[in-house]
Amino acid sequence: MGFYPGSFEEFLTAGVLAFILTFVRIGTAIMIMPGLGDYFVPERIRLHIAIGITFVLFPLALPHMPKPFPGTFMLLFLIVTEFTVGVFFGMIARILMLALDTAGMVISISSGLANAQLFNPALATQGSLMGAFLSVTGVMFLFVTNLHHLLIRGIVESYDLFPLGGALDTGSMAELMARMVAKSFTVGVQIGMPFVVLSLLVYIVMGVLARLMPQVQVFLLALPVQIILSLSLLMMTLGVGFMYWAAQFEDGMVFFLAAVRP
Repeated sequence: MGFYPGSFEEFLTAGVLAFILTFVRIGTAIMIMPGLGDYFVPERIRLHIAIGITFVLFPLALPHMPKPFPGTFMLLFLIVTEFTVGVFFGMIARILMLALDTAGMVISISSGLANAQLFNPALATQGSLMGAFLSVTGVMFLFVTNLHHLLIRGIVESYDLFPLGGALDTGSMAELMARMVAKSFTVGVQIGMPFVVLSLLVYIVMGVLARLMPQVQVFLLALPVQIILSLSLLMMTLGVGFMYWAAQFEDGMVFFLAAVRP
């Protein structure tokens, strides 16, 4: 009981306020981050998960709480700051997850399936067929490889990176956000690059065939051949693509852990 000196009433008051501050940061991040905070998870379930994880991680966040607790206005400022940090952390993980949707769009355009639009449950919006497939599979891959443990650990380590009550370096946060967007787009294009090369080869072959045999309707042959070859290539490269994405996702999230290591 050394953390909260005084009467039992003061202990309860300080404990409730500390739990609220912990829940604001952890709960906000969990409601946004991929997997636990996806749109196809009901809001009530997400809220229960956030409260449960907050109860588990609450003792780890206690040493970072201010002593004694500030007044009303300063407490409101802390709540807004914690909310901002939670949104920032959750958005970093969400942006890295969007690399799969970008890869799916590149694959759909290259394979001739761009017109096949499908509801993407991970983003709660219309998207490409391959983007929806890769996004949903990526969520499963996230839990299979235990990368969600890295997300939860990163939330706890974020108290060292963003001390409670400290001033936020908004310039560095914006720069990091822009860098993560660029990295997410680059990873998505790199995953879909084999399909771009395959599409280019198909068009070159069809162009040569049209010159050698003008009577052949190459436009009737190009799309079926392109789809069949793209699906065959997807079966051969799907595992490697997900492993590469998982490695890049881990490298992006480990920033929060590496920043606090000596």
